[in-house]
Amino acid sequence: MRKTIMRLGLAGGVMLGLAACGDPYSPGQRAVGGGLLGAGVGAGVGSLSGNAGTGALLGGAVGAAGGALTTPERPREPAYGAPYGAPPPGAYRGYGY
Repeated sequence: MRKTIMRLGLAGGVMLGLAACGDPYSPGQRAVGGGLLGAGVGAGVGSLSGNAGTGALLGGAVGAAGGALTTPERPREPAYGAPYGAPPPGAYRGYGY
């Protein structure tokens, strides 16, 4: 039992470490990550109900679609030479600018 808990903890740590290696603004990478996560959860839930394969397929499909559809828009880069956080050229320059 103790070895199983250690292995699960190590596997979870490796997965969390690898989760930080992606581009959060890439729809393709988010679809793959969501699909893998959904397949894992679907297989777990499916094994409780008796059919892990179907659960993994459905969970992977839903996770991939969710990952691709929820990709945030990449933030705009500041104008060349402008301080970080400055409004783009031509924007309203109210108080403080």
